[in-house]
Order: sequence, then C-alpha cells, then structure tokens
Amino acid sequence: MDFEWHLFVDSLPSLLYGARTTVALASAAAVFGLIIGVSLALLHATAFPPLVWLVTGWTTLMRSLPLLVTLLFLYYGLPSIGILLSAVTVAIIAMSITTGAFVTEIMRAGIESIDRGQIRAAKSLGMSWVQSMRLVILPQAFRRVLPPLTNEAITLLKNTALVSVIAIPDLLRAGTDIMTWKANTFSPFAGVALVYLCLTLPLVALNAYLEQGIKRSQR
Repeated sequence: MDFEWHLFVDSLPSLLYGARTTVALASAAAVFGLIIGVSLALLHATAFPPLVWLVTGWTTLMRSLPLLVTLLFLYYGLPSIGILLSAVTVAIIAMSITTGAFVTEIMRAGIESIDRGQIRAAKSLGMSWVQSMRLVILPQAFRRVLPPLTNEAITLLKNTALVSVIAIPDLLRAGTDIMTWKANTFSPFAGVALVYLCLTLPLVALNAYLEQGIKRSQR
C-alpha cells in the first residue's frame, strides 16, 4: 500500500477546489435537467400522439446512451460542424439532457399516479388544462417523486467524474493530476473518495428523510 498521510493531507486543498467545480456542474445540470424533465413530462401528459411519440423516442435514446458517449460525441462532434463550445458548456449540456431524460420518466410516472378524476374535477371548476396541471396535479406529483428525484441528483453528482476526460478540473481530475505528479495512487484517491462521500451523504440522508415522510403521510 502506497498511502502517505502527509500527501493525503496536502492534496485536500486541491481536491476541495476541484470539488467546487464538481458541485457547480452538478447544480447547473440538475436545474436544467429538471426544467427539461418537467417540460417533456407535461408534453407527454397532453396525450397528443405526435408529442407522445417524440418525447418517448427522445427519452429512450438518451436513457440508452451512456453519459460518457454523449459527452465525447458533443465534445468532438460539434466542432466538426462548426459549433465551438467550451468544455464546461459541453459538460453541462451533456449532463442536462441525460438527466432530463431520466427526470422526464420520473415526472411522467408521478403525473400518471394522480387520479385522473382530479383533472375532471378541476375542469368542472372552470380550470384549463394548464391551470389544472399547475395548481392540482404537479404539486401532488412533485411530492410523490421527491425521493427518486433525490436519487437522480446523487447519480448526477457522481457522474460528474466523467467530465475529467475532457480536461475539466473537477474533483476526479484533481486527484488524477496529484497522482501523476506525486507518483502515488492511494493517497490522493483516498481523498477523492472522502470528498465524494461528504458530498453525497447529505443527499442520501435527505432521500431517506423524504421516504420516511411519505410513509408517515400514507398511514
């Protein structure tokens, strides 16, 4: 074992700096992914066949492709057609559309879990389809899908490690650089694992809390 305590400690500032990039990327992708997911789930809920087919095809494609493939396809493919974007922008786009596909399915399931009679009741009160979704269906659906959305956030946070392949100085990239400079693998990557653990544990605790809250409300 090549663990060296002093190297582990010395690597923490660089790892924490890389963690800032990791959190920033995950946060941006989570926001855009949620917007994409909710929008596509609402389009699917219209039950208009062309929209349903389009949403289903898109989500199937993005859920079937590994994030790494999407990331590399955009990073190396877009310049070939004259679109030049920074590595950070490409990373956010790739993670957002992939996360958005999974959020779409989560939100679709949440919307479909609500009794359809509530939409008919809302219409009988004079609400439009948009109003019934915004005021009646979505608030209940969001409450039911909070645990799986939190799980998706955990997955997204861990998947940010893939952006290191396009030279973004995230947490994993910081650990890899230290490993190369110091010719030591175990010490910096013990720090990488520790920082990832510190980032994900609050989300794991939040997920458990939300699941318990839902169970209590159903009793």
